[in-house]
Amino acid sequence: MTEVSVLVLVIIVIAMVKGVRIVPQGEEWVVERLGKFAGILTPGLHIINPILSSVSYKVTTKDIILDVPEQEVITRDNAVILANAVAFIKVSNIERAVYGIENFKEAMRNMVQTSLRSIIGGMDLNQALTSRDRIKAELKEAIADEALDWGLTVKSVEIQDIKPSSNMQEAMERQAAAERERVAVVTEAEGAKQSLILNAEARLEAARKDAEAQLVAATASAEAIKMLGIALQENNTSATFLLGDRYIQSLQKMADSNNSKLVVLPGDVVSAVKSLMGKSS
Repeated sequence: MTEVSVLVLVIIVIAMVKGVRIVPQGEEWVVERLGKFAGILTPGLHIINPILSSVSYKVTTKDIILDVPEQEVITRDNAVILANAVAFIKVSNIERAVYGIENFKEAMRNMVQTSLRSIIGGMDLNQALTSRDRIKAELKEAIADEALDWGLTVKSVEIQDIKPSSNMQEAMERQAAAERERVAVVTEAEGAKQSLILNAEARLEAARKDAEAQLVAATASAEAIKMLGIALQENNTSATFLLGDRYIQSLQKMADSNNSKLVVLPGDVVSAVKSLMGKSS
C-alpha cells in the first residue's frame, strides 16, 4: 500500500469519525450546510458530511424553567410593590427558536417582566395583592402569542411573590395602626354615648315613677280629705276617733323629742278633739 493510499484511508477514517453524531435524549441539533439551515438531528446516531455540514445549535426539548427576577412595579394608585414570577416554556419549533430570535430565553424573560409591569400597573394596590390568579391568567395570555412566533410554547406562568416594598409596608403599618386607634376612639365614644343615654333613660324613668307615686299619694290624700269632710258633716264617730288618734300620736312624738322640755296635755282629750272639729261638747 502506497503512502498516498494510507493518507486517503486516514482522511476517510477521520471524516467518518468527525461525521458521526450521537444526539442524546432530550436534545435536538441544528445542522447547517455551507452556512444555511440544512436540517435537525433528533436523538440517536447520525452521520453528516463533516466537510460541508456542521452542528450549529444544540437545543433542549425539555421544559425550560425560566426564572423572572424580582422587580419594582407601580400600581394604578401609585403604590410600589415587588413582584417576581417563573415561566415554564418548551421549544416547539426549533428553527424559529434558533433563527427567529437571538436569545429566546432572555427574550421571554424580558417579555414576562414587561407584561407583568403592564398588568399590575392597571390595578390598584389591594387588587394587585389579592388577584394572583387573575394576574397569572392575563400574563400567560399576554406572552403566549409572541412566544408562538418564536417557536415556543408557554406551558404555565406562576407568580412567585408579590408584596409591597419596604417603604410601602411601613406606610401600610402606620395606616393600620391609625385605623385601629380610630376604631378604638369611636368605640369608646359610642360606649360613653350609650352610657349617657342609659343614665338619662334611667333618670327619666325614675322621675316618671316618682311623679306617678306623688300623683297616687295626692289622689289618696284628696280622697281622704273628701271622706273626712263627709264624715265631719255627718258627725261620724269614726272621724272623731281618727282625729283623736292622730292628735295623741302627735303629742307622743312631741314628748319623745329631745328638744321638748315641757309638754302640756289637755285634761279632756275628747273635748279637745271635738274643738278641732269645730264641735262643742
